[in-house]
Amino acid sequence: MEITPEALEKIAHLARLQVAPQDREKLLESLNKTIAWVDKLSEVDTTGIEPLTHMTHEVNRLRKDKIEQTLTHEQALSQAPDHDADYFRVPKVID
Repeated sequence: MEITPEALEKIAHLARLQVAPQDREKLLESLNKTIAWVDKLSEVDTTGIEPLTHMTHEVNRLRKDKIEQTLTHEQALSQAPDHDADYFRVPKVID
């Protein structure tokens, strides 16, 4: 498969890209090299090889969630630079 200049224009239009005229030839060459590299993968004999869904068979070990009180409300507010009776106070960032 080879990408033509017309196909490059269509791809650029669909991707909402503006390709400068001086960059078109270089981009076309780069895309064609990439497609040629991917086409080489079809030469590999993969009969008898199952598709991978994950790179390893490792399983994440997750700890059990335990509900526990680590900080009281008062302890958390005591460390805040600015707070009122119940909440942290922060500077306004949106008009």
